[in-house]
Amino acid sequence: MTTDTQVVPDNPQDVPQGFEPLFRKSPLTEPWEPLYQKKTERAVIIGLRLARPHTNGRGLIHGGLIAALADNAMGYSCGQATGWTTSFVTISLAVDFVGSANVGQWLAIESDVIKTGSTICFAQSLIKADGVTIARASGTFRVVPKKPPVS
Repeated sequence: MTTDTQVVPDNPQDVPQGFEPLFRKSPLTEPWEPLYQKKTERAVIIGLRLARPHTNGRGLIHGGLIAALADNAMGYSCGQATGWTTSFVTISLAVDFVGSANVGQWLAIESDVIKTGSTICFAQSLIKADGVTIARASGTFRVVPKKPPVS
């Protein structure tokens, strides 16, 4: 049974080729599942099929969802670019909204790591709905020693 507060799982044919279930779960993003990933050599692209629970009171895709997923995608991309040898926490995050998205569209957060160092990683991303850019984000991440995941 489905209610307005649940996201209906995607049909496999609704997920673009190359995407698989996201490797990492968190309490914040759990209500937005199913989330997907596509890994490249230096990035983790996060994707999802937009649904009603992703919207604000006006029925538009919520900016908080976009900001949180961009933060995740850029942080994971810093990890991917450095071979997952360390962890990262967000120092700063900026998001510019240049469009909107609708329920049913495929949202993809495509990140690019600009520079990594021993203490800081800089990344940016384009957030696209069905291939059209609706936002851009940039983030600065602090390198921290790896800790075991919280259960």
